[in-house]
Amino acid sequence: MREFNFAEGELLLINKPYKWTSFDVVGKIRNSLKPLKLKVGHAGTLDPLATGLLILCTGKLTKQIDTFQAEEKEYTGTMILGATTPSYDLETVVDQEFPLDGITAEAIYAATAPFTGDIQQYPPAHSAVKVNGERSYVKARRGEETELRLRNVTVSAFEITRIALPEIDFRIVCSKGTYIRSLVSDFGKQLKNGAYLSKLVRTRSGNFLLENAFEVKDLVDYLREKKA
Repeated sequence: MREFNFAEGELLLINKPYKWTSFDVVGKIRNSLKPLKLKVGHAGTLDPLATGLLILCTGKLTKQIDTFQAEEKEYTGTMILGATTPSYDLETVVDQEFPLDGITAEAIYAATAPFTGDIQQYPPAHSAVKVNGERSYVKARRGEETELRLRNVTVSAFEITRIALPEIDFRIVCSKGTYIRSLVSDFGKQLKNGAYLSKLVRTRSGNFLLENAFEVKDLVDYLREKKA
């Protein structure tokens, strides 16, 4: 562990734990810095069910959050083919099932082609996108339908790394604002089937790598030890 200057500004690479929100991580680090009264923010939300690289900025460096947030992201993950969920992931239960008969490896590899380059996608209804001033997931949990707008994103790589049906592993490199859950859902439709996300890890953001990230507990323990 090196010495930090949190007031001047530090960029912290954190491995976000499973089922933690991005703001949970921010809060944990901010509390561990007390009594210092510092700004702490993150540069790019990760869903609670995703893990991996979360960039935190402190002090004066929070002014550069938008710059870090705009950088290209890389993810690895697993989708389940043959079923769908309303949230496109494990947050909600399966609502439809589809037979996998006739789904070949060749068809799976070929189905990635329409999702590379500049594409359009709808955010999931179960997302933090605001609709008329309210988070979309709040409306979705009440059973209300929301009218979401198409967004332009760029997917520079969509690679299938393992096929063990119903599981399919993948690696995706994409622009800011890309919803991997939506990509997975649309991928299932491309195969005239269904798919939902079962695992997602952010492995890179810009030039910053997950392998260089702190575990939350290790960083918090270190900061508390320095204050003792």
